[in-house]
Amino acid sequence: MKRTHLVLGNIIFFLLLSISCSVTQTVPKTDEQVKAIFKKDISTLASDKFMGRETGTEGEKLASDYIVSDFKKLKLIPKGTNEFLQPFTFIASAKTGTSTQFYINSKSYRLNEDFYPLSFSGNGIASGYIVKVGYGIVAPDLKHDDYQGKLTLSKKIFVIEIGTPDGNNPHGKFAGFDDLRKKIETAISKGASAVIFIRQLTDTTLDNPPQKINSKISTLKIPVIFAKGDAVNFLKNEIVTNCTVGVEIIREERTGHNVIGMIDNKAASTIVIGAHYDHLGMGNEENSLYRGPAAIHNGADDNASGTAMLMQLALHLKQLQYSKSNYLFIAFSGEEMGLLGSNYFVKNPTIDLKTVSCMLNMDMVGRLKTDEKVLIINGAGTSPRWKTVLDSVAVNGVKIKTTESGVGPSDHTSFYLQDIPSLHFFSGTHEDYHKPSDDENKINYDGMASIQKIMLNLIERIQGSGKLAFTKTKDSNNEDAPHFKVTLGIIPDYGFSGEGVRADGISDGRPAANAGMKKGDIIVQLGDYKTPDMMEYMKALGKFSKGQSTKVKVQRGKDTLELPVTF
Repeated sequence: MKRTHLVLGNIIFFLLLSISCSVTQTVPKTDEQVKAIFKKDISTLASDKFMGRETGTEGEKLASDYIVSDFKKLKLIPKGTNEFLQPFTFIASAKTGTSTQFYINSKSYRLNEDFYPLSFSGNGIASGYIVKVGYGIVAPDLKHDDYQGKLTLSKKIFVIEIGTPDGNNPHGKFAGFDDLRKKIETAISKGASAVIFIRQLTDTTLDNPPQKINSKISTLKIPVIFAKGDAVNFLKNEIVTNCTVGVEIIREERTGHNVIGMIDNKAASTIVIGAHYDHLGMGNEENSLYRGPAAIHNGADDNASGTAMLMQLALHLKQLQYSKSNYLFIAFSGEEMGLLGSNYFVKNPTIDLKTVSCMLNMDMVGRLKTDEKVLIINGAGTSPRWKTVLDSVAVNGVKIKTTESGVGPSDHTSFYLQDIPSLHFFSGTHEDYHKPSDDENKINYDGMASIQKIMLNLIERIQGSGKLAFTKTKDSNNEDAPHFKVTLGIIPDYGFSGEGVRADGISDGRPAANAGMKKGDIIVQLGDYKTPDMMEYMKALGKFSKGQSTKVKVQRGKDTLELPVTF
């Protein structure tokens, strides 16, 4: 018996030693080893072979295969719905079909030249009489009702003017009543079978509605078109005995894939760690800031950097000192198309979300500035616990700058909206953002090594804490958030902590560039409105409309300049 126990003891000892040595050998011990792994992963994910990793394409599949292979090597537990993968379907694009048509008194009008359907439109055909309802505005507080006195509205085709009685005046009493969707919803409530929007041909202050179909906009149940040219003259000035409006919008469905793996330490709670691996593919005018010939957008910083850190954190967190929590690693797809993958996951979770302690999101962590080492951590107001730990995790002279809101343009938002404390780690914007020039050779690997240490410090402090207390923040999409129709065309430096808004880049051909602004300029005033911070800057933008001119006051070094700008 004693000999048997001794043999079994030796076997167990050597098995544990073998496992320990295996983990120790695979975990990088030096910054140089850490950086080498980052470089290997980013060089692969951001190579032309992966074609920009657009969701639902062959490039996305190559990237997901690469991440799955890494998760398998790390012996993570598959937590997708199909092994490591969690597929989700989405509408990738939309185009008009052959049934799209427009007739007035049997005269046919030409698609795109005389009319075009709007993104709000449902599919279908409506025929019958028209009814002109002015601007289609119902505003009881202003004692204004464009439907007053019109008794026979049911199943009619409504002709509605875009804009308001105030024209394009952002300070007029009808400001905010120009929303097309609201006008359509009101028309539907009045019995409309279709809507034709028109614009006064003499009104040059209004822009026509966007002609390109936006597949992200949810549709309404009736056909909606915008008419122009001769069709408008006929609708306004001639007797219309019959009208036909038909819309067919064909939407292309694709499938994206989240990649999900887990370290299960049999703990009571789980920390979710995420990063999106998709990017823009060849780019288009909706998502790219590049206006040259078609080119691959490799997205080295956005977000091969976060994906590489996600994979390496999985390697580090297999060590014993991090065993007080479970860890769920999610490489999201569809982020660039509107947080599709993370939104799908939280509504179709593969673990019980009630056991989730918090969510840590890495999006663009590869370009920490060398002269001003500022790591931005968004979402610091989503739990009182963050305030007690974020002050003690910085390393290597990196300054941490926090924002409170849990809402932002990345995947942590999906978790915040499920009342899960969430942080977004972000090294800042740059001139290569959403351009083909976001390439691997511009990654700051020393900065990435420092950010990873900060994350490991944070995880070490919160592991085993159970479900962190959640706090709802004052988010950027609430009723106090600014709304604006114009932009200057700058890339703000979100890491800037001084007074004003510093431009980290200037977009060619936009108002700021035309005004002579330069990278590094600090905007302190726009027109009559001071801009001490980003929120006040956005509020100031909300005071202007397209075509208006004003002056922008900037600090450039020791000089203060006033530059004329036209939106």
